[in-house]
Amino acid sequence: MQTKTVGFALCGSFCTFKKVIPQMKKLIDNGYKVIPIMSPTAYSTDTRFGKAEDFNKEIEEICNAKIIYTISGAEPIGPKELLDALVIAPCTGNTLGKLSNGISDTSVTLATKAHLRNQRPVIIAVSTNDALGTSARNIGTLINSKHIYFVPMRQDDYINKPNSIVADFRYIPDTVREVLETQTQPQPILL
Repeated sequence: MQTKTVGFALCGSFCTFKKVIPQMKKLIDNGYKVIPIMSPTAYSTDTRFGKAEDFNKEIEEICNAKIIYTISGAEPIGPKELLDALVIAPCTGNTLGKLSNGISDTSVTLATKAHLRNQRPVIIAVSTNDALGTSARNIGTLINSKHIYFVPMRQDDYINKPNSIVADFRYIPDTVREVLETQTQPQPILL
């Protein structure tokens, strides 16, 4: 079997990084080559959840590849057909809005646009406090778009954050495998 290459793009839902980053390793352990991509914010922002430099170093060590974090770095993904699939995890409300409206002004959104030109799958793992609010429209638009798939998701704190949804990141490897094998949306989408 030929090794499949998966782009793995991280956006700025920093509270999820410790759950998301291990999924890169699982994809590699499952035989995929992983190319890391980060939004400029995710790449450069220190938060209470950790330092950008530490996350970047960990990601590059896991993937044995430099992180793509600029628009010029992401642009060749399409013309060179670098990826078999692209995972966006975590995918913030901001990125959902940009993707559903065709805005490609970050490394992650341009990587997505470039990758979709080859009609290959994009797998989104949502993490946003407004998924059942303002972002609901964008999620609906993307669910109904060709070549877009979702990692199963759920409300993460329905009492304190009733509009918040987060993907169950543990399902990323299974979702990638199923999408590449069947080109269908794994079920259920909502857990």
